Amino acid sequence: MKCLSLVVLTAFAVSSKQVTFHKDVVPVFQKNCQSCHRPVEAAPMSLISYKDARPHAKSIRQAVLTRQMPPWFADAKHGKFMNDRTMTQAEIDTLVAWADSGAAEGNPAEAPKPVQFVQGWNIGTPDLVAEIPRPYSVPASGTIDYTYFVLPLNLKEDTWIQAAEIRPGNREVVHHVIAFIRPPDSKWLRKASYGEPYLPKQGDGGTNFSQWVAAYAPGMPPDEMNPGQGKLVKAGSDVVFQMHYTASGKQALDQTRIGLRFAKGTPAEKVMMLAAADEKFSIPPGAPNHLVEASITLKEPTKLVSLLPHMHLRGKAFTISAQYPSGESETLLNVPRYDFAWQLIYRLEDQKALPAGTKIACKAWFDNSPNNKANPDATAAVRFGEQSWEEMMIGFFEVAVAPDVTAADIVRGRKKPAAN
Repeated sequence: MKCLSLVVLTAFAVSSKQVTFHKDVVPVFQKNCQSCHRPVEAAPMSLISYKDARPHAKSIRQAVLTRQMPPWFADAKHGKFMNDRTMTQAEIDTLVAWADSGAAEGNPAEAPKPVQFVQGWNIGTPDLVAEIPRPYSVPASGTIDYTYFVLPLNLKEDTWIQAAEIRPGNREVVHHVIAFIRPPDSKWLRKASYGEPYLPKQGDGGTNFSQWVAAYAPGMPPDEMNPGQGKLVKAGSDVVFQMHYTASGKQALDQTRIGLRFAKGTPAEKVMMLAAADEKFSIPPGAPNHLVEASITLKEPTKLVSLLPHMHLRGKAFTISAQYPSGESETLLNVPRYDFAWQLIYRLEDQKALPAGTKIACKAWFDNSPNNKANPDATAAVRFGEQSWEEMMIGFFEVAVAPDVTAADIVRGRKKPAAN
């Protein structure tokens, strides 16, 4: 009863005073919203000025009350994440009171100083930029297969990356981008010409453990690693863009690029992306809560850095847990309300040591019923596929390891030295 009374009194205190844009709302926007809600960034409207924000007061109220904004879907009971975007109750109450009281502007002199956002690259000035060399024409309609671009990096020596950022050329048609580093000994996509759009064919060599270096999707921040950690790019490597374009109803041009900032010195730990996935599932027509599971056992000791669950339009919920060799288990991430519109990466506040033999187990629930408003067709069975109306079940996770450990070592185990 005391807790309930405290909440009521807090809400009353906020609503009983005059809440104004400049004095009360701008600080909340600066902390939680403006990194995306500003010109040239991903959000559909700016929340920098009163003129920009005032028409959206009621929708802002609804979005924060339902916790649709800021987008953050991790259950607070499991794991602490350094990029947690959850608003405090006091911040929510402030925005609600502002909308309910007429969304007053107030005195501009009471506003805090504007945030000086970085213009262009959020990682700072890159040491190297790779860009699709000519604008690519995205058709106005139809299904667009995943399109790949191989771009040379022209690195003459092994190089460590501290931060990476993808800047889409046209956000209206770029659904997502994944950038991989293709090592010089990889056979993957060797038939592709540098800088030219390419659709993979049978016999293109597979990814051969090519490493995910960065990604772009709504809500995903640039990839910036902790001090002492980095991603290795071997001399002679290329960067490969996996481009998922979606038709917007009009022909469009895109020229996506990636910026890389190099580490100073040699990091003590190498960061790499791994995944537990199932590509052979079938979700029955009309199924409201279909479970798909996948797991991977780590053959080397690692340190868990981040988690990224991935499904499509029928995705409902996702959990990632660790099952330790001792027999103990732990839920690392619980996303009870998955939202395909926001591909969030959850970065651990304290990176977690995982002993060799740890199993990363993923569970994903799908809603293929008519109750799912995003469902393209509740009458069809759904299988793995690249397009949004198909499905995926992938639990991505980043780990940090010693510099000499490879992804193959972690997944397959190190080869024992030959006996004399």
